[in-house]
Amino acid sequence: MVNLQVSNLSLSFSDRIILSDISFSLSEKSRVALMGSNGCGKSTLLKAISNNIEAESMNIAISKGARVSYLPQSDIVPEGSNVYEAAEHGFDRFLTKVEQLRRLEEADASMKTAESISRLHEELDEGGYYSRKRKIEQVLLGLGFEMKDMARPVEDFSGGYQMRIALAKVLLEESDFLLLDEPTNYLDIDALTYLEGFIKSYSGGVVLVSHDQDFIDSTCSEIFSLERGHLKAYKGNYESYLRQREEEKAELERSYLRQREEIEKTEAFIERFRYKATKAKQVQSRIKALEKMDQIELGENHKNVSFTFPEASRSGDDVLIIENLFKAYGDNIIYDDFSMLINRGERVAITGRNGSGKSTLLRMLAGADKDYKGLIRYGSNVKIGYYAQDSSESINPENTVLEEIESIADTRDIPRVRNMLGAFLFSGDDVLKKCSVLSGGEKSRLALLKILMHPANLLILDEPTNHLDIGTKEILLNAVKKFEGTVVFVSHDKHFISHLATRILYLNGKEREEYIGDWDYFNYKLKEKEEKFLSQKSEKKAEQSSATKSDYEADKAKKNRKKKLERELSELENIISSLEDEINALEKESMKSEVYSDSAKITKVMGEKREKEEEKNKAEERWLSITEELESE
Repeated sequence: MVNLQVSNLSLSFSDRIILSDISFSLSEKSRVALMGSNGCGKSTLLKAISNNIEAESMNIAISKGARVSYLPQSDIVPEGSNVYEAAEHGFDRFLTKVEQLRRLEEADASMKTAESISRLHEELDEGGYYSRKRKIEQVLLGLGFEMKDMARPVEDFSGGYQMRIALAKVLLEESDFLLLDEPTNYLDIDALTYLEGFIKSYSGGVVLVSHDQDFIDSTCSEIFSLERGHLKAYKGNYESYLRQREEEKAELERSYLRQREEIEKTEAFIERFRYKATKAKQVQSRIKALEKMDQIELGENHKNVSFTFPEASRSGDDVLIIENLFKAYGDNIIYDDFSMLINRGERVAITGRNGSGKSTLLRMLAGADKDYKGLIRYGSNVKIGYYAQDSSESINPENTVLEEIESIADTRDIPRVRNMLGAFLFSGDDVLKKCSVLSGGEKSRLALLKILMHPANLLILDEPTNHLDIGTKEILLNAVKKFEGTVVFVSHDKHFISHLATRILYLNGKEREEYIGDWDYFNYKLKEKEEKFLSQKSEKKAEQSSATKSDYEADKAKKNRKKKLERELSELENIISSLEDEINALEKESMKSEVYSDSAKITKVMGEKREKEEEKNKAEERWLSITEELESE
């Protein structure tokens, strides 16, 4: 059993404690989701145990020879002149042996050298080095690349696809422990499904950070919750973790109320008898007790934060009318004669493979891209709120976070602006930060909040859950559920889609399919389609190669028949030889005077001899028949 144990891990930045005396252990069977709010130190923890940053204190013990692979959350530029070569770095663990082999093969021949060469070849073969091409292509194809992409330069791809290349490299390293920081970012539905299957069948331990609840539920069996520098482990998936946390939360709140009641009574006693000399001793005793009391605090996740949309006027029943839409980039046709009607109150999820035109469609629907042919028409009284993935660029860097939101908030919403900011992870002094110092993720969250605060009855949202932790996504999800208007959104988040969509548009290359219904129905139809496709593919392949397959099966049956006859022939020869020995023995027995002179004995011996001779005759007939059949082939 391979193990990794971490103890007494502590780390702080300036005067802020990030990790405080953390200890845990992992095995090769571990499937752990590392949970916590944004900025709590999840990435820092993974960097520390993978030796990418130095902790102030940490004891780490790992099984001899065990390896750890780490995928950062961002800022990865894969090495390699093309996609295949960049992913091939996942096999760099073999380079030392490859170099040893090269030197041995160039050295003078000797028995020792030959044995060493043979051993190295065996180790490389058993480790999968010689079959790496198949493995590399399999992983890259699973993560959404095509065969034509293998020779393309890494620089040709977006940052999201470069992250996929880096993920492929890490998966191909086949380490004993995988540390994956937000591996589901930038993955479409197909790639998510592939990664989910990969992790389920992986032979090593896995620790991952993810805000995709369904992905966690399907891949993880343990949750590590990181809060205010402390780590706590929970057995079970995310749903089980939530139940346990709710129980803890309820108990903590009860303890908090009991303690507050005790504190209030103590303070009342102190205030009442502070100046009475006869009670001075008791007063001082209670003051000291208060000072020593370890007061219970309710963390951020114990605060009930909610978000509601500003009211907007009602739209007509027909909200969006798309007729004969045509869109192309040069020779690359994205939409050709595409039509669709979206009605008031629908929640239309657009999902599918990256590069299939999802964001392009949203830009056209929102009026941000008018370079198309066909018709896109809004119904009566439609007011649009559009969130694009580059909406953060519209933020004024000179404003504070609070000023940026107040600049677009309706007067009646001003009193609840701070509550809304808190729902999107801007609390306390964070609201006074200049927008110019915000991270990319913080700017995206702020831009999303700005859009959602506009009175609108049609929301067009492009990946709205990116950069949101699970708690904030749940706040957004609950708000959108209560939204009385129409929603068209792009997402790869199964949980978000499954709890919101009433209709799904699936884009796969130039194929477009609509599914009227929820995620379960969509998932069912996709599986049904895949099974039908595989069945048709199998039938077509069978038709194309029926003659070959028939010949193969006939040849296979003939060979099996021949082997069976040869085995039977060999067995018959042994049986005939054995019977001949028994007959000869009985012949000798019948010639003994004590036998042939005794009528009972001679009758018995001669009877047994005739039985053996009959068995021999039958065996010889069968032997002759088999011999003739084999000679005729």
